[in-house]
Amino acid sequence: MSAVQLIEVAPDETGLRLDRWFRRHFPALGHGRLEKLLRTGQVRIDGKRIKAGARLEAGQQVRVPPNAQSDAPAPGPRSVLIEVGADEVAALRDRVIFCDDDLIVLDKPSGLAVQGGSGVHRHLDAMLDGLSFGAAERPRLVHRLDRDTSGVLLLARNARAAAELGTAFRDRLVPKVYWALVAGVPTPRRGEITVALGKAGPAGRERMRENATSAKPAATRYAVRKTAGPGVAWLALEPLTGRTHQLRAHCASLGTPILNDGKYGGRAAYLDAIDASKRLHLHARALLLPAKLLGMARSRRFEAPLPAHMAATWQRLGFDPNAPDEGPGQGRQP
Repeated sequence: MSAVQLIEVAPDETGLRLDRWFRRHFPALGHGRLEKLLRTGQVRIDGKRIKAGARLEAGQQVRVPPNAQSDAPAPGPRSVLIEVGADEVAALRDRVIFCDDDLIVLDKPSGLAVQGGSGVHRHLDAMLDGLSFGAAERPRLVHRLDRDTSGVLLLARNARAAAELGTAFRDRLVPKVYWALVAGVPTPRRGEITVALGKAGPAGRERMRENATSAKPAATRYAVRKTAGPGVAWLALEPLTGRTHQLRAHCASLGTPILNDGKYGGRAAYLDAIDASKRLHLHARALLLPAKLLGMARSRRFEAPLPAHMAATWQRLGFDPNAPDEGPGQGRQP
């Protein structure tokens, strides 16, 4: 490219993050290079400075500077097309909880990353064509779960639904309840954690920390549902904010890390007498879509069963995974 380009955002790109738009149109442009172009004002939307996480709207003009792609480092040997086998697609389709013209509700398996990243070569985003079910548009991610967290995940089937759901998630209008098994029993047994969190640490080993200079407000409601002696508790958790690793960091801040979460709990998170699988015991159990969202006449609640490794622990401890849900807070409850 030898001149500035002005590229119009297509209707099916409404709601797409700017950085993902660049990844789609200019795959050789690395994120660091894009951030530099944004900081220096060389990339703009309708003539205005913008941030990488901004959501796009149809008809907007993206200013792409000369050599935006050719100046970027060439992709490394791992930047290859991910091939998704028929068996993987079939297994993913078997995990669909609900599907209509606007929405797919998926029970994401533990161990599957939602998006690619450093060292991540197989992820849900690369498999979404397999969930098109004949639709003209590819499904879109509207929120995320950590790689090792299982449970309810929503996908939008068209640009309009993606924009509406994206706004609802950003405005915290979609209550969610997670189940976790933690090492120890928190005191008090019900409450709200309001520990601010920020990312800190060396590149590639960052953690969310309480004392980070970048810490932002974070809030989580929690309640103990059952205990097995003084050593372990089943918690219901409702995140009121959406910080990275929020539930893991907040449970650790109570002195009761999530089982097998060595990143935040260290050795205290491992109780081999309870579970020796070394797999994280955190599950997105339920999610509530409010009435009027996507034109729904009433609210809709979706839930996912425990993954096999957590179900085995529940059975071992005598917990009932089918017991009626009791949310951790008051008011809006999935």
